[in-house]
Amino acid sequence: MNPLSTAPDQSLLDALLDSWDRSNTILVNLLRCLPEGGLQARAMAGSPTVDEMFTHMHHERMISVAEEAPAFAGEVPASEWVPDLDAGHIETLLTDSARIVRAAVRSKVELGEAMELNYDHPILLLQLLMFHEAYHHGQIKLALKAAGTPISDDLAGPLTWDVWRLKH
Repeated sequence: MNPLSTAPDQSLLDALLDSWDRSNTILVNLLRCLPEGGLQARAMAGSPTVDEMFTHMHHERMISVAEEAPAFAGEVPASEWVPDLDAGHIETLLTDSARIVRAAVRSKVELGEAMELNYDHPILLLQLLMFHEAYHHGQIKLALKAAGTPISDDLAGPLTWDVWRLKH
């Protein structure tokens, strides 16, 4: 059976898109709570810096939409590991690319359309991106520890785990 052949359960789609929104909120919260100099931290010599990981995640979102739902594509950055020490600019990039991914997935699901290249269902793109970003979230926290500026659990908990647990 074609997973796109039935009308989407709107409440399920809304919950999945809410998960995407929460995931982006957590990523932006991490960016906002970085200690002084945190954007330049790296886990070890030769590893990407924290700012490069954030711009890489933005790039991955934009290239994924360009490849999978080109009608929604915005400008894809020319490079994916771009140094950017302006946290406000990185936050804008993440907010914009999260909105673009959300719109592309919502439209594809509601119209019953498949993605262009990969994924049996458009929701799988959200899942891939959330997995990818959670991986880098952990790398960022490791880089901060390696730099001697870890984020405490007392600070991280409300900005991450509590976002997932919040009832609307």
